[in-house]
Amino acid sequence: MARRGLGRWALALLAGLAVALAACGGGGGDDSLGTVTIGPDEPVRIRSLLSITGASSLGDPLRHSIRMAVDDFNRVHGHEIELGETIDSMCSPEGGAASARQVIADAHVLGVIGTSCSAAAVAASPLLTEAGLVMISPSNTSPALTSDLAGNAASDYHAAYFRVSNNDLYQARAVAGFAYNELGLRRMTAIHDGDPYTSALVSAFADAFRALGGEVPATAVIAKGDADMTAALAQFAAAEPEGVFFPLFRAEASHFIRQAREFDGLEDAQFIGGSAILVSEFLALPETEGVYFAGPESDLRGNFNQATGKTSGDVLAAYEAGFGGPPTTPYWAHAYDATTLLLTAIQRAATRDDGNFFTRALGIDEEGTLRVSRADIREAIRQVSNDGTQFDGRQLDGFHGLTGVLRCDDFGDCAQGLQNIYHHADASVTDPAKLPVVYRFEP
Repeated sequence: MARRGLGRWALALLAGLAVALAACGGGGGDDSLGTVTIGPDEPVRIRSLLSITGASSLGDPLRHSIRMAVDDFNRVHGHEIELGETIDSMCSPEGGAASARQVIADAHVLGVIGTSCSAAAVAASPLLTEAGLVMISPSNTSPALTSDLAGNAASDYHAAYFRVSNNDLYQARAVAGFAYNELGLRRMTAIHDGDPYTSALVSAFADAFRALGGEVPATAVIAKGDADMTAALAQFAAAEPEGVFFPLFRAEASHFIRQAREFDGLEDAQFIGGSAILVSEFLALPETEGVYFAGPESDLRGNFNQATGKTSGDVLAAYEAGFGGPPTTPYWAHAYDATTLLLTAIQRAATRDDGNFFTRALGIDEEGTLRVSRADIREAIRQVSNDGTQFDGRQLDGFHGLTGVLRCDDFGDCAQGLQNIYHHADASVTDPAKLPVVYRFEP
């Protein structure tokens, strides 16, 4: 009788130990941010936060590319990938915060692709970081989200934030160098709408242009949703600029360029736009003919994504076939790369739990269970992009994506800073990839 009682006590102890081990993720990896357990028949769950309203010209192309990347990656250690419906981050702090909270409410989500806009990221990033999640943005560019590129964290940097698009300090230098050295401009004005993207870019541009010897006699500020640009244009005309930098979003930029073309005193000014308006909808406006645009590389021939083995040509052809035409923004490729970088990191961070001594004895764990430390995902993103991996029999230097080689620094900047200046010389050309490159910037 005593022995049978001892057996029951031992069995209870074993069960308690098994439950404790299961709760701790099986004892593997850094569990400081929590561990997600994925059962044998359960999917690996990620989410996307994109601007479906707000900067909608980015939303659909990015959403399509993310879906294609998930389909091409296919599975993580045999588990299906569940993307779910895109959550609208609305290109605003309010939208970013609300969409982040929606993701955080699901304890099984392992990471986020997004946001589209820097304004949404400023609010989403601290919430997701505190919750232990990671986010990788395809198109945020504000320097405030990462660093000053000189080793100092920026005001809105948080540890779970990464991006595969360029820090706008590079775009500012590219625009300033092109305007000063190639166009020979010495007086430039600039306009922003108070958004973290537009305001930071204008400030960085002004610093870079002045450092070259140029003047920025006027900077105008409008509000999101403004349609009447008269006050800003009058301010510019009074400053007698040779050029105008207007890194606005599409709605406000459309009003601005239409009215600027007819405004007295600005007839001879050169206009340079930012990457947010390097989209087909804006290029279709007749008034944009002659405008220069700063933006990422659009000629991706020869690039491939190491996670899926797809070339840029493969993915672009599939996009055009699946969605009835080419992407309307260059950031489609960044969305594909951001998704595969996240999934590669999850795959590296995941450990397959085939049961330990105690749990096998009790039949608690089943073969095929994954345990994924959220802290390990964060670290794996940096490892994958920096330590090199084998692909097709050769050692790679960084994570090779459709957009080029990605190497994430300590503040989440993964892109290498390459920037192009495009010239919209022909109003009939609305595909960003077909605009001629007139200037290349490389750090």
